[in-house]
Amino acid sequence: MEIRNSLLLLVLILFSALVASVSGHWREREEGENSEQRTQGEKWFLLRHLHDVVKTDAGVMKLVKGGYHRGTSFHSPMHIGFISMEPNSLFIPQYLDSNLLLFVRHGEARVGHIYGDELAERGLKPGDVYTIPAGSAFYLENRVENQRLHIICSIDVTSESMGWHAFQSFFIGGGNYPTSVLAGFDHTTLSTALNVSTEELSTFLTRQSSGPIMHLSGSHHTHIWSKFLAQEPHKRLAHLKRVANFEEETIPKEDESTWSLRKFLFTLLNREDVVERVNHKAPSAYNLYNRKADFKNDYGWSKKLDESNYPPLKISGNGVYLVNLSPGSMMAPHVNPTAIEYGIVLKGTGRVQIVYPNGTLAMNARVREGDVFWVPRYFPFCQIASTNGPFEFFGFTTSARRNHQQFLVGKNSLMQSLRGPEFAAAFGISEKRLKRIANAQSEQVILP
Repeated sequence: MEIRNSLLLLVLILFSALVASVSGHWREREEGENSEQRTQGEKWFLLRHLHDVVKTDAGVMKLVKGGYHRGTSFHSPMHIGFISMEPNSLFIPQYLDSNLLLFVRHGEARVGHIYGDELAERGLKPGDVYTIPAGSAFYLENRVENQRLHIICSIDVTSESMGWHAFQSFFIGGGNYPTSVLAGFDHTTLSTALNVSTEELSTFLTRQSSGPIMHLSGSHHTHIWSKFLAQEPHKRLAHLKRVANFEEETIPKEDESTWSLRKFLFTLLNREDVVERVNHKAPSAYNLYNRKADFKNDYGWSKKLDESNYPPLKISGNGVYLVNLSPGSMMAPHVNPTAIEYGIVLKGTGRVQIVYPNGTLAMNARVREGDVFWVPRYFPFCQIASTNGPFEFFGFTTSARRNHQQFLVGKNSLMQSLRGPEFAAAFGISEKRLKRIANAQSEQVILP
């Protein structure tokens, strides 16, 4: 009897060990699959691969390409750019095949661009949002002494773009580096169009070699341009009038290159509407920092900007937002029904969780300052601040219309709106229990 019991006990022990081994194997396999899934999710939705688009001594433009994974429906029609410019520098005149939406993070900028066939210039300060349409010639300048300029921008991958890897710049200004698009024309044709000699044209098209972002000091050409931009608007306008009328005191006759620049300015500015160009009433910038929070509680605040608040956003078709979460707080799980969302971490650290349509975790990634993430339309997600400090992130959405985010949890959530016998039955619980669960969270939007 004792032997039989001992054998039975031994069998039970062996069986238990076998079950534990199998369970451990499947648990490890499941954890491995989940880990692999999360890693894959980070590759898709966390955009950490920055590429240098422009890099000179005067500044740099980096680009992170929007998420795309071959063989899936995950496609991001927007890229995020980071522009950094040294004091007294110029991003030379150009136009893009994509809409450009600018957000000034640090420093001050002057942007000039063609709006309605006229030159519009605007001063931009931290928090300002400004949009430049595809095909509109523009330049950016940092004229502030001892202060770098940092701009975050969205770059649309439009249906009319040339289908290249990101976007394409067409430089109007330029020389040896970068090459001006003017240089592509036959020189006889271009000299005739400008009404200058081919010798003057050749000098004009080969002087610049500092790159797309250049210091506004050094050469005589850039010295004149820098002095011109540094003047007050009314003085600049008077300067343009004198140049257009060929008044001799405008630019001293020091050498042939000055004379060539002068003749070129005359060619560009000898029009009746020159007086209207500098003071043209184009849209003003919108300061996101000065905007009152659309939602605020003890755990953070959020601001949203769409075409109803700032009509120029209709040009790019994109919206803008800014969120600040207190330490340890959370933007409640929610869904964007009308837009893809892009986020750039401005301050602090936190986590971003994204969920697949089948109810599995797509990504649970720790993010820090400078990280870029994107969330496909309809995908549930949330952002969570670390406990060691506030978590602030800024971003763009692919719709300039009101997004009407659908919150899945909280006082204003679908959990409350759908509460009823059908919803209770869907979870297999009683209405009373569903009500108790739905009412357990008394906060909304941003949760403790």
